[in-house]
Formats: sequence, structure tokens, C-alpha cells
Amino acid sequence: MMAITKSQGVTPTERLLNDLAERTFANLWTYPNPFKDDQKELCDLLVVFENRAFIFFDRESRKFGGSNKDIQVTWKRWKKEAIDKQIQTAKGATRYIKSQRPIFLDDKATQPFPIDLSSIEHIHRIVVAHGAKDACLAFSEDNVSGSLAISYDDYLDAQPGFPFMLNLGRNDPVHVLDTNNLEILFSELDTVFDFSAFIEEKERAIAKYDYLSYCGEEDLLAHYFTNFDEKLNRYTIGTDEENINGFMIGEGEWECFVDIEPYKRRKQANKSSYLWDDLINRTGRNALEDKLLGNGDVWNAKSAIHEMAKEPRFSRRALSDTMIEAIQNFPNISGRVARNLSYMPSFYADKAYIFLQVRHDNPGDYENKYRPVRQAMLEIACGAARNKFSHLNTIVGIAIDAPKFTNRNSEDFILMDCSDWTTEQERDYRDQNKELGFFESPNLTQVIKTNSDFPRPASRARKQKKIGRNELCPCRSGKKYKKCCGK
Repeated sequence: MMAITKSQGVTPTERLLNDLAERTFANLWTYPNPFKDDQKELCDLLVVFENRAFIFFDRESRKFGGSNKDIQVTWKRWKKEAIDKQIQTAKGATRYIKSQRPIFLDDKATQPFPIDLSSIEHIHRIVVAHGAKDACLAFSEDNVSGSLAISYDDYLDAQPGFPFMLNLGRNDPVHVLDTNNLEILFSELDTVFDFSAFIEEKERAIAKYDYLSYCGEEDLLAHYFTNFDEKLNRYTIGTDEENINGFMIGEGEWECFVDIEPYKRRKQANKSSYLWDDLINRTGRNALEDKLLGNGDVWNAKSAIHEMAKEPRFSRRALSDTMIEAIQNFPNISGRVARNLSYMPSFYADKAYIFLQVRHDNPGDYENKYRPVRQAMLEIACGAARNKFSHLNTIVGIAIDAPKFTNRNSEDFILMDCSDWTTEQERDYRDQNKELGFFESPNLTQVIKTNSDFPRPASRARKQKKIGRNELCPCRSGKKYKKCCGK
């Protein structure tokens, strides 16, 4: 595939939307201003990841900037321009995507959309409306943020056109964000996993209740974050009480939420996690520039960075912390070549990451000789990991030069599908690993860590409990420790 040139957005608000979306969904899956085959713009931003598409429509209306003091009339005009027209356009874009007609990155139809859309099962429509925040704040003393209040119900025609209150239909819902909560949502739900989970749960609640009403999207988000269902293992919207046909969330939930200590600890803890994002976006830039090496197909959801992008934020935090610790603790081993290997569990029980650091004082021909050797070493490490941890179906390998000893900056990635692991593969990687001895060292250590989205307060370190040989292995393989990692 040739290098891909993307738009960055046409208007200032479109460029802001693109910047926020790239931080959440990563640059490889985010495309501003795509076009239909009639050379008309499809939407302002299209995000595609696996079987899911997000189509965004961004509009800024300055209707409230004039001298018209009839707030009811001005509101109706602003709503028609900034929201109603965009909702209709969004419905048309949905039909176009479902029709499987071609999409292009330019109005001349010279750059086809690089990602296959034939497997799309879910299309989420999001309208971003700018221009009403100040008027919204001035209209009511009770409005503390300037966000639009929203209600999803089936009685649109019966609802009065109350200013700054949107009545949206429950059937095939459209999501509406505004100037105040756009950046909040993208900064708090800044992975494709977390953003998708919120949108899915919101649509689930819209379908469940006869009406879902809230004073701002950020207030709905605060409610979502404070309602974790242990049985479902996910955040929820609403209540588990029976015979409830509607749910309403009041004003100011977000302002209260950001002031609590668990939220502050989460924000602080997540700072390290963006190392993971940097790896994804650096590799994404190489793919867009047609400079990517490796065994993956980034355009058909079969690549290492695709697997990396599936991780939620709290998992990225744990993975990044493990990498940072491994980098800092790389031993000062004398000799020409030294290496350090880390096994890192994924959020998904059947997937893991292998992080290989190599120190080579005299690599010689770096690109043509040294890197192929490093790549081969990484593949052997991944194969050895599968032989050691038989519950794994997917292994992602990441190899770098040890940053503690060099300023060289290159990464190698491997995606290893282990879902149908054969006896031949097991024997082959066992033989290749005889010299390297990955996962065979008597000094191999295992550290068990518990990670959660909202970290608990730091406490005095406790002595780790010794794992009994007949206990279940903590790697989640389902085997006894003595038959798995304790061999």
C-alpha cells in the first residue's frame, strides 16, 4: 500500500475533534473529512475499529451571538442548524456505509479508504454542536457548566421546545456532545475500549428505559463511573431495581465526581500509561507513511498494534509500568550482548505481551543484520512463551534496544496467533530456544500485581504470599502452579 495522506480537519473545531479522536482511537483508525463516490463529504470524522464505526458531525452555529433577545426563537434556529440538520445527515451517512459503496480520503477519489468496512456491525452517530455554551449558562442559574440537557424518549412531538433541552428518539439513537463536554469525554474515555464501552452502555440504557434524562453528558459519565457492576464486570447506567421505567440524572454530578480522591488517584496513576499510546501512534505513523516492517496486516485488524489498541486505559497503565520498571532494572551485564525479557499479561485472559530489551555494544550493520537478529530472537521468545503458558491464544512481541544504554529508538513487533498450536510448532520453538533459554532461567521471578481502573490508596507493602504448588496458577491458565509456571 502507498503512503496515505489524511486531512486534519477543515475548521478549527474539526481540527480539535481530530486531535481528540486521535488520542482516543489512535491515528491509524481516525480519518477526518472522508468523501462519498459523488465527491460530497460523508461526515466530518470517521473512526473504524474492528466491527465498529463512529461517525462524527461537527457544527458551530453563532445564532446566539446576535442581538435577538427572544431566546425561544433563537434556540429553535440554533438547534435546527447545529443539531437537527446534522442528525439527518448522520442518518444518510449510516445508509451510505451500510450500502458498501466506496469511501475516499479526498474529493478527487484518488485515495480509497484504507480499512475494509464490509465487517462493520455497529455504527454509532455522534453530533458535536458548538456555539450555545454562554447562552446556556446565562439562561439558567442552575446550569453550572453550560452543557445541553438531554432526554431520550418516545414522545418527541408531545415535548415543548424548551431552550437548551434536547428531546431525542430512543430508536436508533444519535449522541449529542457540546463545547463543554466534548473534551471531557475524550480525555476520560481515551481508548477505543473505554469509549466504546460507554457508548454501548448508554445505548443499552436508552433501550431499557422509556426515558433516560440527564443535565449534561459529563453528568451521565460521572454516574457511569460510579456504578460498577461486579457480576457483569463493567460500568452501568441506571439501576438494578425492578419496575423502573425511567431514569434521570441531576445537575452537578460531574463537578462532585472530579473532586473525590479516587478520581484524582486515577488521573495521577494513568500518567505513565501513555507510553503505550506513544508506541501505537509511532507505529501508526510508520504504517500511514508506508514504512512499517513486521508480520502484521494493520489494515485488516491483524497486527501487533491492533492488539495493543484493544487494551483499556487501566490495562495500559499496568503494561506501561511493567515496561518502565523493566527498562530501569536492566542489569549491568558485561559482555558484547545482553538481553532482558518480561512477560506481561493482557486485559484479555488468553493474550499476553513479551517485552524484549537487547543491549549490543557493537551492532554493526544495524538495519540489515542486527535488527533481523533481534526480530528472530523476539519470535523465539514468543514461541517459548506459548510453550510455557499453554492457555495463550495470542502473543504480541515487542523488542527494543535497552534505553538504559543507548539513544537508538526503534521497535520490532510480532503478532503470534497461537489458537491452533501444533506439536510441530512446540517442538520447533523448543529446539530454537535451547541456546537462548527464554523462560528456562533458574532466576526467573514472577510478580503478582492487582490492577483496577480506580487505584486504591497506597498502603504499607505486604510480604507476598508464597504460591502453593497445588494452588491454581496466578497466570489464569486454569492449571495447578506446579504444572504451569512453577515447573
